[in-house]
Amino acid sequence: MRLPPGRILARVTALPAIAVSAWLLVAFPLLALGLFTPLAGIVVGVPAVVAACALVPRLIPDPDEDVPWWPVVLVLLIAAGFAVVQIAYHAEALVIRRDPASYAMYTVWIAENGSLPIPLRTDLIAGDDPSLSYQSLAQYQRGDVIWPQFMAGAPLLTSIGYWLGGLTGMLVTTPVLGALGVLTLAGLTARLVGARWAPLAAIVLAVCLPQQWVSRFTYSEPATQILLLGGLVLAYDALSRRSFLRDRWSAQHTLAAAAGLSFGLGLVVRIDVLRDLLPVIGFVGLLLLARRGQALPLLGGLVVGSGMGLYAGYGLSRPYLEYLSDSLNPLLVITAVVIAVTVVATAALWRHGVPRVERVRWLPNAMAVLALVAMVGFAIRPLLWPDYGHGSDFTDRWVAAVQEREGLPIEGSRTYYDLSLYWVGWYVGLSTVLFAALGLALILRRVTERREPQWVLPTMLLVWTVGTTLLRPAITPDHPWASRRLIALVIPAFILFAVWFLAWLTRYCDRAVRADGGGPVARSLPTVVAAGAAAAMIVPTATTAANGIMGYRQDVGTVAATENLCAHLPDDGSVVVVDGGMAGNYLPLLRNVCGLPTAAMDEPTPGDVARVVGEIHRRGRTAVLAAPDAAPLMELTGGAASPVRPFHVVADMDPSTLMKPPTGHWTFRGSVWVAVIPAED
Repeated sequence: MRLPPGRILARVTALPAIAVSAWLLVAFPLLALGLFTPLAGIVVGVPAVVAACALVPRLIPDPDEDVPWWPVVLVLLIAAGFAVVQIAYHAEALVIRRDPASYAMYTVWIAENGSLPIPLRTDLIAGDDPSLSYQSLAQYQRGDVIWPQFMAGAPLLTSIGYWLGGLTGMLVTTPVLGALGVLTLAGLTARLVGARWAPLAAIVLAVCLPQQWVSRFTYSEPATQILLLGGLVLAYDALSRRSFLRDRWSAQHTLAAAAGLSFGLGLVVRIDVLRDLLPVIGFVGLLLLARRGQALPLLGGLVVGSGMGLYAGYGLSRPYLEYLSDSLNPLLVITAVVIAVTVVATAALWRHGVPRVERVRWLPNAMAVLALVAMVGFAIRPLLWPDYGHGSDFTDRWVAAVQEREGLPIEGSRTYYDLSLYWVGWYVGLSTVLFAALGLALILRRVTERREPQWVLPTMLLVWTVGTTLLRPAITPDHPWASRRLIALVIPAFILFAVWFLAWLTRYCDRAVRADGGGPVARSLPTVVAAGAAAAMIVPTATTAANGIMGYRQDVGTVAATENLCAHLPDDGSVVVVDGGMAGNYLPLLRNVCGLPTAAMDEPTPGDVARVVGEIHRRGRTAVLAAPDAAPLMELTGGAASPVRPFHVVADMDPSTLMKPPTGHWTFRGSVWVAVIPAED
């Protein structure tokens, strides 16, 4: 049976969230049980994903509008083209300097070993020798084990690529996830604005520099984007048909549960998704007051997904959450308060139902004005409230170094958070920011008048996330790094609201022309307006990306150098990095990728080295010393070693900017010299 284009678009754009949710729902318990292996993935994970992708999309209702083929074809071409380009330009970040390599090392370990934590294997090095340490960047030592930084969700997804294609397979998985994020936003736009406008949203996001940038690395944002935007897609489909609390289980209930699960599983990927989910809790209360049957399935899916996310954090990433405790603990308290207030308010209003806010005549206009005032406030914030205070000496020093490089006043404590709205303007253009502000004002007015019920949840979630993120991005403010904070939901929200406004403006012009009965020139006005406004969104977005950092690959050659390094190390080797600074970057690579027991010596002496080497030999293993240069190896071994350099990379890397979009590139140089010291007969 031939499917109509509208049905194809609706189902295909829901598939990313369905597939990712199904995989995480199965893969995370496998990891928690220590059974995350390729065989388990094939036996349990693949059938779960196939079943979910085969059954759940069949429940998705057809769109109300008559959809032609061209939007479907364009959306698919944009997503596919995005994937191809990002795969071609994928980065090779394996040496830990910032988060991508941290996620990569997490992925390699669980893909190879199927469990956490990472054992120190001190019995294969030198026992409890006091000169040795084992912790490094993004690797927390607790007792005799190592816990990797971050949540398990993104590594569980990129492990699929690692199983299929090793290091390169892992590195090209995130470009595919980024393309699926573009597809998901197109699906949300098709539902909330119209299928004919979906290609515009897709192309603006696809050419946006942060979307391309995070998709070239092993970041967690693409997976987060899929789950949260996909949750909105599935929630829209679930609520498109009315269902009451006492109704029997139906397709709407299943879709609502899938939506809640998609939202909740976002916590398995990023712990800060907890903040984004607060409006969903309130929305469940509204559904209960409206006696909607989708309320309890949505809540059930949310509880299951969130429960897995909290276990992912406190069960598998507790040291990371301890590091975040200053911001996470208040968020947990706020979450508890929101839950309590929602329960109390729902109980208090149960007899009366959803408050009739539309009866307050001044409220709709007030909401629209408030949205515009808030945007103006963010725009003038740098003049009134420059932001200071990172709370980290390391961050202060880094910001000061970038300021010196750019010729700015040296103020290391400057956070630049007051420029957050301008960051959005850098990447999608001020025209998109303006259109989005006007669109949001109109949408809030209509929602308050209860004319656009399908916008209630998207507006609650997106407005909350945009507002809180712009107010406090909570990230080191150099770019493109800081753009990470915008790409999961903030930039998609601006694009969505802007496209809605453009669609509204086009219809308004069309109605005006029809009412006046103008000639051919007048009748072309809606088309001219739509084309001009679309160009005003696309051109600045594409220009920033083209003039920025999208024309080269980062860290090229690292995969080959890593494979060469591992090939030079003996299978029975025990590696000691004799340079404390280098150890922070390379310890996980040697331990996780090369699979050898590895330790570090911060300030080694020849005596320390001789003692540790002797202990390694006493255990019947080959000692390997590693350093960034040959000279320390020669000095520490008394000239007895013959160092070689199996790892040497000189490659382009991202720049850091504070007051303008990133352009050009810096240079990454990495070297690992090793000296293999076999035991004497």
